[in-house]
Order: sequence, then C-alpha cells, then structure tokens
Amino acid sequence: MRKFLLIAGITLALFSCKTTQQSAQNNKQSPTVDPTVYGNTITSSELKDLLYTYASDKFEGRETGERGQKLAVNFLKQQYENLDIPSPIAKDDYFQEVPLTSLKTIKSSITVNGKAFENYTDFVVMGTIPSQTFDVNNIVYAGYGIDDANYSDYKNLDVNGKIVLVKAGEPTNADGTFVISGTTEKTKWFEGRQASSAKRDVAQQKGAKALLLMDDAYFKRVAAYYKKRNESNYNGKIELNDKLKNSMAQILISDTLGKALYAAIKTNDVAKTIPTNIKINIESEMKAVNSENVVAFIKGSEKPDEILIISSHLDHIGITNGQINNGADDDGSGTVALLEIAEAFKKAQLDGHGPKRSILFLHVTGEEKGLLGSRYYTDVSPIFPLENTVADLNIDMIGRTDPKREGDRNYIYLIGSDKLSTELHELSEAANNTYTHITLDYTYDNDNDPNRYYYRSDHYNFAKNNIPVIFYFNGTHDDYHQPTDTPDKIQYDLLENRARLVFYTAWEIANRPMRIKVDKLNQ
Repeated sequence: MRKFLLIAGITLALFSCKTTQQSAQNNKQSPTVDPTVYGNTITSSELKDLLYTYASDKFEGRETGERGQKLAVNFLKQQYENLDIPSPIAKDDYFQEVPLTSLKTIKSSITVNGKAFENYTDFVVMGTIPSQTFDVNNIVYAGYGIDDANYSDYKNLDVNGKIVLVKAGEPTNADGTFVISGTTEKTKWFEGRQASSAKRDVAQQKGAKALLLMDDAYFKRVAAYYKKRNESNYNGKIELNDKLKNSMAQILISDTLGKALYAAIKTNDVAKTIPTNIKINIESEMKAVNSENVVAFIKGSEKPDEILIISSHLDHIGITNGQINNGADDDGSGTVALLEIAEAFKKAQLDGHGPKRSILFLHVTGEEKGLLGSRYYTDVSPIFPLENTVADLNIDMIGRTDPKREGDRNYIYLIGSDKLSTELHELSEAANNTYTHITLDYTYDNDNDPNRYYYRSDHYNFAKNNIPVIFYFNGTHDDYHQPTDTPDKIQYDLLENRARLVFYTAWEIANRPMRIKVDKLNQ
C-alpha cells in the first residue's frame, strides 16, 4: 500500500510538473515577443515596389466597377495568395461582391397648382433617385426639418409616406444665440451640404417619401454643377442596391419655389399640413455596376471569434478628361501599407507568434462613391458579426505631407481614436511612444472640424455601429484627386514608419488580454 502511494505520489508530481510546464507554455503572452522583429519587415523599398505597380497607368485610376478596378482587385488577390493568407469566405474566393447600381436623372419636372417650375432654375434632384411620380393635394411643412435633443420640428408630426417641405437654417433665441448650441455657434443643421444631409437623413428615418429643402444659397452653388454634369457624358451616381429599395426623393429648391408652396415659409417656423397640389416627375436611367471588396484573414490563436479589422479603400476616381488619376496617395498608400502589415502578421504567425485575436484585412471598394464598400460590409452583409468586431484601423492617405506642416514631416493625423474608447486612444499613444515616435496630430479630431473628415472615410461605417476606430491620414495636398497624385511623389520613409505605427497598434489590440472597451456610445 505504501509502495503504491509512493509510486502514485511520484506519478502525480511528474504529471503536475508537466502540466505546469504545458500551462506556462500555453499562457506565454505574445507581449514577450519583440514585435519590432516583424514591424521591421515593413520597408520603404517593398512599399515602393508595390505602389509603383498599384498606382501605375495600367490600373487606369481604379474607377469603381471599371476595368482598372478589376485589375486592382486581382492584383490584391494575387498578393494574398503569394503570402499564403487565406480568404475568410471560401478557398480562392477573396472577393466580397458588392451589388451596385448607377443612376442618372435624365428628366424631371415640378408643377405647383398648375404652374410649372424649371429644372436647374427652381429645383434640382439630388442623390440617387429611381424614376418616381408624385401627384398629391397636400404636403407637410416641417419648419427647419431638425430633430435634435434640444429642438425638434418633428414633435407630434406624422410625415410617414408624405412629401415634406423644410427650409435652411436653425432656430435662434431672443438674444441671437442658437437654440441647439445655446451659443452663437452654428451647428450641422444650419446650411449647405452638411445640413442638407442631416435634414435628409431625419426625413428618411421618419418615413417621408420625398423631401423638398429650400436653401437658396446652397441651391445657387450646386444647380449649375448638376446641370452641366447631367447634360454631359456623366454615367450617373453609384449607390448600393439595398439602399435604393427604400430611397427617398430629395429635391433642393429655390426661394421662389419654396414661397410658391408656402407663402409664409420665411417667417413661420410652425409645422403644419399645407393644402396644395404638387406634381413631381423624375425619370432616371439605371445601370448595374459590379464591384467587390477584397478580404483576407488570419485566424486568432486564442480568441478567434474576436475580430480586428484593418481597412483601406482600393478604388480611386478613374480617368477624367482623358487623364489617368493614379491615386498613389489616395489610397494607393493605404492599400500597399495594408499588404505589408498583413505580411508582417503572417511572418509572426509562421514563427508561432500569430495574433490571439483574428485579423480581417479589408480592402473596400466605392469609397470615392460614398463609402459604399464599407457600408455594404457593415449595413448589409458583414462577414463577421459586428458585435464580435473589436476595432477598425482605417488607412486612407499616409504617403505625403500636408503643406500646412511643411518642415515638420514626422507626423500623422489621427481621427476618431477617442470617440468611442478611451482604452483605444491610450493604447494608440503608448504604441507610438514605444515604437514609432511620430507626432500624433489630432487637429481634425475636433467635433467642430469644418472638413468633417471623421465622416468621410470608411472607418465611419464602423464607428456609427459603436465599433472603436482610428483613421490614419496625412491631410490633403495640391495633387489630391488630380492626375498628378503619382507614386514618385510619395515619401516612402514616412509611409514606412506610419504603416509600422498601424502594425504596432494592431499588434497590441490583437494580443492584449481583454478586448478594447467601448466607454462612449453614439446617441
């Protein structure tokens, strides 16, 4: 019996020792690995080689749905196959199809109580609107068309299925301050493109079937542009098919047409139903557009269901006036950076140091057409559940310098890092302080930034779903959206270090014990 106990004790001790060793091996934390071993594989020479191909004339400016974009997606697929990084969709299938439609308004008319108004002189049809006809005897006037926590024109107002009339501007207090801000500072509701988008979105959410926005100043700025465009060889505006199913007609109108609909529109803010006959006819030409996102995937070793997305847009604006827009910075720089980052993570995986969380390398299409590829991924067909998505690191233009920062090259604009997650912001700062030592400039992170860059690249479609984001951006320059945005003007040493910053930030997110916390939510 004692002999049995002795043998059992020795066996238990050996088993315990082996288990402890296995546990130590299994719990070995990737931070003990020096990530610079892999970060240093991101080099200016490799980035340059990739970009001189990707932003060459061969790719014809990578216009969404056109031949150049098809060449681009096949190039990206080949790179991932060469790296032996698989697709998350199926073997050899790196393309997430994004169904799109191109629409062009070819004819439109408006008649109010028998009086005809002239297209481009009194109104212009905005956005992507399939052919529609309206003939109604009343419309709903909704004042400024605002729905905000501090003020709403839609309170107790039913606009579902109706034509809504609103005007530019926002309400003020007796002392001249604005009701919404409580100060003399205008908000997004005031005027122009930003206000037009905000008021359109609210009306659509409320179920309106058409919105007439009287903003005479904005109308005069854009009417001539729309007239010239629609009467030229313009192919139409591209939109997601899913959005077209529930599209709302948005029409920008002049003061003249606004007063014809409601004589007191300038002086009366009170919402009401207005008896008036209005006939609207919109005729549109529609054409299917085939495009795709490119996706590649490294599965996490410990938390495979938690997904970090690193994104960039693969498209550009194609050919204008016979000249190819190569888009070396926009967003060839982000595209090749993403390829190099993926290669660095793959090398780490081959060495037994793959990321604990899964990483999706997402090249989106149609960014230049309205963030379409990323919107399709988030709003229509996410490959992985959004609730499992830890963060999105979005790279859009990181190869040049902003003329405003001339003489201070070692910087990058960071946008959105603190909008949803304090932890993400702090992690980003720490990664930079440890590895890359770049000046992180938050100029465009300001909520009141008139450029509104936070809303203008693909990260926003993740942020609106309360997924923490960081947008990496070098600012614009004279070659932005010009044929002169060519690879010879890229500053490859900056591109290298900025790409490494994204890699080290991704490394920390993917390997930390707990996923990034969201401590601020969109309202």
